[in-house]
Amino acid sequence: MKKTLRLILGDQLNLSHSWFENKSEDVIYFMTESQEETGYVKHHVQKVVAFFLSMRNFKRDLESQGHRVIYFQIDDKFNRQSLSDNINKIIEEEEIEHFEYLYPDEYRLDINLKTICNKLSISSQAKDSEHFFTKRDDVQNFYKGKKEMTMEYFYRDMRKKHEIMMLNDKKPEGGQWNFDKSNRKKWTGKPPIPKFKGFDKNVEGVLKQIETMGIKTMGRIDQEKFPWPTSRKECLEVLDYFCTHLLVHFGDYEDALHTDEKFLFHSRLSFSMNSKMLSPREVIETTLDYYYDHKEEIDISQIEGFIRQILGWREFMRGVYWQEMPEYKSKNELQNTNKLPDFYWTGDTKMNCLKHSVNQSLDDAYAHHIQRLMILGNFALLTMTDPDEVDAWYLGVYIDAIEWVELTNTRGMSQFADGGIVATKPYVSSGSYINKMGNYCKSCQYSVSKKEGEDACPFNNLYWNFLHEKQEHFKNNHRMNMMMSLLKKMNKETLDHHISRSKEIIKNPSNF
Repeated sequence: MKKTLRLILGDQLNLSHSWFENKSEDVIYFMTESQEETGYVKHHVQKVVAFFLSMRNFKRDLESQGHRVIYFQIDDKFNRQSLSDNINKIIEEEEIEHFEYLYPDEYRLDINLKTICNKLSISSQAKDSEHFFTKRDDVQNFYKGKKEMTMEYFYRDMRKKHEIMMLNDKKPEGGQWNFDKSNRKKWTGKPPIPKFKGFDKNVEGVLKQIETMGIKTMGRIDQEKFPWPTSRKECLEVLDYFCTHLLVHFGDYEDALHTDEKFLFHSRLSFSMNSKMLSPREVIETTLDYYYDHKEEIDISQIEGFIRQILGWREFMRGVYWQEMPEYKSKNELQNTNKLPDFYWTGDTKMNCLKHSVNQSLDDAYAHHIQRLMILGNFALLTMTDPDEVDAWYLGVYIDAIEWVELTNTRGMSQFADGGIVATKPYVSSGSYINKMGNYCKSCQYSVSKKEGEDACPFNNLYWNFLHEKQEHFKNNHRMNMMMSLLKKMNKETLDHHISRSKEIIKNPSNF
């Protein structure tokens, strides 16, 4: 075997990869922390810490299995802070004859690695990451010739193809494919929510390295109580905890919002999967095994809602990403150009739902999907924020945000900047939806029931102003017909008030 260098990126921490089945003195694995990766967007400090610690633990796991690993920490004197420079240096010093890497999940890195390989004087090869259920082009091939990319049909096909929750006659368990209507309960204090599963690690050392290297981050961190899993062992503990304590009510309160409960019954497994410390297949198999052993306690709507997010939505979004890049990253169908409000970086706002959601994001590098979509994303779209600014914030602030999943969810589903590739209508609402799903409105200084006046919920004004401003974009969208009809029937004085107050909000959002 030729002397081979194999690159492992920070989100490729898959100990089950076939690369590691055999040990060889002729194979060197290379991993690096770099300013190149910490600097292309401003990341949450907890995200940087989580990836550094997870990579270091992965390196130790590989070495314990007998593999040789070259690892550069962020402040290593040999670290040139550039992927190409580091690779070329090791190839020269170690007299490498062949270079290999795993297909990256970001378009930016895909292009970068192809460029690096084209310039090498030795042979090179790319391998599959062996993580996803699908290949890059499976989604594109599935929808070829179809007018719309409706995720539900892809999800059903995935269920059939992988024989997940299927009966012998090829029909779905429970008699229906989707139990989404059962996943919309408001949590009012019962049932009790189990204690948060955290790890309370001291991360003072890695924080000093980040500071010494001048890495600019966002968000907050408790250096003595870092809660996120950063090893496969810890990730498996979080998965087990979800099954035994949270799955029983996951679906019921999947969309719920509450001031006293940040996490509710959510799994918080996305970082474990997006870093590849856990595979989607093992997460699905583990939760399904637990469900089948406890069917008398757990309704099918809980497990189906969870499976749909992983087998359906996660794989679908990745496929859309690879189908649409690189053009997707610059799409701005609604031509929005406003600046993201300053309070997204501070949490300093009078609007209670935004105050809780932003501060939670800054405190924990986490918010669940309804907070991200129907509060933070909703406000950004209603204030017609430039999707570039929205993308940068979401990609930076969340610990699980890697571009393949962030971009499609943010620019596509949340901001409708792709013009309907991901979603058939914009996900916007007045304050009524937020009030329906949680208790944020009860302790807010604005009244969700009021449409006019200084104490009216800003979402109410912004919603109708947005429909008015963008009506030309939605005139042929049948899913918007009802709201467009109501807009046309609205009293002119009322509409003028919505428009006038919205201009104030958009001009000075930090005053609200």
